Amino acid sequence: MEFRKQLNNLLGFSPGNINLYKTALSHRSVREGADENNERLEFLGDAVLSSVIAHYLFRKYPYKGEGFLTEMRSKMVNRQKLNEIALKMGLKKITFYNKFDNALKVSQIFGNTLEALIGAVYLDKGYRKTQQWVEEYIIYPHLFTEDLEVVEINIKNKLYGWANKQGKVLAFPTISEKIEHGRRLFTIAATIDGETISEGKGYNKKDASQIAAQLAVEKLGL
Repeated sequence: MEFRKQLNNLLGFSPGNINLYKTALSHRSVREGADENNERLEFLGDAVLSSVIAHYLFRKYPYKGEGFLTEMRSKMVNRQKLNEIALKMGLKKITFYNKFDNALKVSQIFGNTLEALIGAVYLDKGYRKTQQWVEEYIIYPHLFTEDLEVVEINIKNKLYGWANKQGKVLAFPTISEKIEHGRRLFTIAATIDGETISEGKGYNKKDASQIAAQLAVEKLGL
């Protein structure tokens, strides 16, 4: 009963199939079966979220080209951003995961859980309701496109500008590339004179290097 109440508060509507949402909020650290944990729903929710954001950007920027729209969508769905949003929404409180695993506490599983939740809303309520929910609860309160338009340019330019002034060499080498949840996950480092300052993970190199750049800027106090 308590779970349903918390879920209602988070979603802002009454869910139909409660078991679907329990699966969406179950990490594989507590439920191993593919039909019991949220990885399949995460896969579905990732595609639905990408579609909703693409449609939103298409309407918002009628005169912008495909390259700009693709880049904006990447910024809006990157792992770190979704994880931040999930934590702000209070998703951590109702996610079922192994709370004794310290690595999970600081990982980005809550962003993945948010995608799984979107998959559950889609299966429970259909595309139109999901589109409305994503725009109202995720895009409008958390994804400020005007800020995101300049975010990558500023971060990387700031870092390159600082490195040039200091006479240092800045690079973004790929550290590893592996398959996770059926997708390629890249780890990219921000290095200065060959020394690793930070690392970022993402499902494409641009996202991963953007996260690495952001972390490097924070670490260097720029």
